[in-house]
Amino acid sequence: MIIFTMMSNFFETIAAPATPLSYGGIGVIRISGDEALNIVSKFFNKKIKENSINHGWIIDNDKKIDEVIVLYFKAPKSYTGEDVIEIQTHGSPVVIKKILNLLLDSGARLADRGEFTKRAFLNRKMDLTEAEAVLDLINSKTTKSASKNASNLSGALYLEISKMRERIIEILSKITASIDFPEDVKEVSYNEIINSLVPIKEKIENILKNAKNHNILREGINISVIGRPNVGKSSLFNALLNLERAIVTDIAGTTRDTIKESFEIKGILATLTDTAGIREDENIDKVEQIGIKQAKNSITESDIVLLLFDGIEGITKDDREIFELAKGKKSILVATKADIQEIKHENAISISSKTGYNIDKLKNLIYEALIDVNIDDSEFTTNQRQQKSLKDALDFINNALFAAQNEELQDLISIDIKSALVSLGEISGEVINDEILNGIFEKFCIGK
Repeated sequence: MIIFTMMSNFFETIAAPATPLSYGGIGVIRISGDEALNIVSKFFNKKIKENSINHGWIIDNDKKIDEVIVLYFKAPKSYTGEDVIEIQTHGSPVVIKKILNLLLDSGARLADRGEFTKRAFLNRKMDLTEAEAVLDLINSKTTKSASKNASNLSGALYLEISKMRERIIEILSKITASIDFPEDVKEVSYNEIINSLVPIKEKIENILKNAKNHNILREGINISVIGRPNVGKSSLFNALLNLERAIVTDIAGTTRDTIKESFEIKGILATLTDTAGIREDENIDKVEQIGIKQAKNSITESDIVLLLFDGIEGITKDDREIFELAKGKKSILVATKADIQEIKHENAISISSKTGYNIDKLKNLIYEALIDVNIDDSEFTTNQRQQKSLKDALDFINNALFAAQNEELQDLISIDIKSALVSLGEISGEVINDEILNGIFEKFCIGK
């Protein structure tokens, strides 16, 4: 059951650009609601047919505004479940705004963020996991994350949650029947309760085991390259990116600011930060001092730190002092300049940014340090909201299992089982409130 306060403006007809307000080949304006057809028909010079490509002009007071394509999706066979019309214009921000203003002046309201998708959810065109997958798919940073988000959009997560809820409802129904009709229905054995809940517990634990990896896939990782001046930080930065992004010279202090660029490691978006060489010298100028401070700050913000030292010179006292700044962080010790002379160093990988030696191996080490299971083994991903609901459900199931193992009163056990059911319902949207709903859809862009 969906629990929320029906919005007073839910049945108003809404309109918004579905494409960015920037110059392009086409621009799309979407309008949804009972009055969509009537409003658009006021300005389109031809009769609009449903499920057809309608070609014509948008006209205002006998003045041609733009030659457009109009697509009419009649309820309930539309994205929102309402009458939906999409107007495809030429991609001029001026034209898009002009047509949008015509629609708004004729009775439509500018859509709120994510309101089209919210209506699709409220009209049962999609469940909440699919609605959130729309946002995640739009925000996908890599091909792999897009693929996983598409699985959620196709209902993979919803199907898994539904299976668990069905099993919980089955055992809960038996317990409730025996409590309500003790003379007619035999009490459920405690072993049956345990055997019903254990597989659900294990399934939730397995999903949560992948939670960290799901978050990394969604948000990406931050990597900082730190070390003394001239140990090869900028050279490694360029080698990892496979482009000449950072300036490389033999002059100490060449990199005076943090430089950030992104690249992929096995489908994970990695944001790489090249930092100023860290050194203590009273002669360094104020600009370099600021760069060194930023370098230290970047360590705090990083998921993993690459600790660079000159592979020929070895780890010096200054290196050790710099590496202490990354204490407590995941880190990889990197010996540079292997193209000149490769010297084996304990717990360090030797690389050459000049020849590319061991650069791919370093990427693998970064991936393995952060990803503890194979992301490809998971059919879907979860976000932090869904993970919280899963953790809540797991706590309630563990409480119910403990009580069943100690053969406590079954009406008390049923309370925890019901609570687990509610928590899982929050994921799929079977149980929802305004606060959760608004929190989800306010993250969307207008027009989706």
